[in-house]
Amino acid sequence: MGIFKIEGGIRLKGEITPQGAKNEALQILCAVLLTPEKVTINNIPDIIDINKLITLLGNLGVKIQKNASDSYTFQADDVNVQYLETEAFKQEGGSLRGSIMIVGPLLARFGRGYIPKPGGDKIGRRRLDTHFEGFINLGAKFRYNREDHFYGVEAPKGLTGTDMLLDEASVTGTANIVMAAVLAKGKTTVYNAACEPYLQQLCKMLNSMGANITGVGSNLLTIEGVKSLGGCEHRILPDMIEIGSWIGLAAMTRSEITIKDVSWDNLGVIPNTFRKLGITLERRGDDIYIPAHEEGYEVKTDIDGSILTIADAPWPGFTPDLLSIVLVVATQARGDVLIHQKMFESRLFFVDKLIDMGAKIMLCDPHRAVVMGHDFKSQLKATTMSSPDIRAGISLLIAALSAKGTSTIQNIEQIDRGYERIDERLRAIGANIIRA
Repeated sequence: MGIFKIEGGIRLKGEITPQGAKNEALQILCAVLLTPEKVTINNIPDIIDINKLITLLGNLGVKIQKNASDSYTFQADDVNVQYLETEAFKQEGGSLRGSIMIVGPLLARFGRGYIPKPGGDKIGRRRLDTHFEGFINLGAKFRYNREDHFYGVEAPKGLTGTDMLLDEASVTGTANIVMAAVLAKGKTTVYNAACEPYLQQLCKMLNSMGANITGVGSNLLTIEGVKSLGGCEHRILPDMIEIGSWIGLAAMTRSEITIKDVSWDNLGVIPNTFRKLGITLERRGDDIYIPAHEEGYEVKTDIDGSILTIADAPWPGFTPDLLSIVLVVATQARGDVLIHQKMFESRLFFVDKLIDMGAKIMLCDPHRAVVMGHDFKSQLKATTMSSPDIRAGISLLIAALSAKGTSTIQNIEQIDRGYERIDERLRAIGANIIRA
């Protein structure tokens, strides 16, 4: 198991380019199963979770050609659906949360899809009901083996379009249902659909393959089923979670950093949420420039003077994946912030590690924490800690880069699941970080 050793308190400077979006790539890669023709995908991040999914596709019989470090061509013209019932697949599929999204394409094209209970971050319960209720509404039969936690849906005569109202605006649930519905007979409407940019990207890609999806970007999608889809070429957006991570890093280390090619139009409320914490960011073309915050940053209160509350919400609200970053950044702000993590009940439990470093945080319950900022008058102290999940891991890394002394972070495989060559990229802008 690898570790990072980080010498904190060093000012960083330079340019950093965000990787391709992990959460978009997971959807886009699964969509290659919908056609026997070639699909080329560019800007794929080189991270553990994505590489696992590419390996899984290869084991299913998808032909894979690597064109460049971030570009692949896939051709699913000889898929081995029987692989889904093997012990090897149960092990492989169970180690990756994103594997759930192979079910919709397989069900649509081959009439069946199976998946073991997916793994991933230990951040609380993550429902799969939205996915399977959607498939059932399209005419699939559902079965679940409780003994080995194995899910299955089957529709040997094909799927039929219908109207459905999702019980939650699940991003992966919406993606899975859309991928199943594009090859269904007739029209499907999906209300309370997720409308994140990554879901919009999936719909645009499917339309370029011959699908007929309207309402893209809204919470009401209309899908006219088609008989088959063709190939295409698609480019993945930059990762908004990584962009938010670099904004937080710049503020916490009082560094001057430019984040390149961020696709501003797809960042939503992210820039303004960091501005509420007092962080200065400038738009320069399609880049974000963050100056060194020599005087720190002051939290804005609500109009009536109430304490600032930052909470997650479905898009276009603030993404839950960045709440851990905001919480860390708030530890050195001038003022207090209430962080309200609504979606996952275990995601704030990493704050005990920040408290050990000297942060002033009151954990109210599993979903809420009040952060009382130090205004850089008391620097965080170096310590040894373990990364519990991807987003907590990067938050602890940011804390360590700002802390006084040498910190050790264990279980860094969690960070590697979501961030590409992060130690190399941080060293390029002056960080003292060693992978051991």
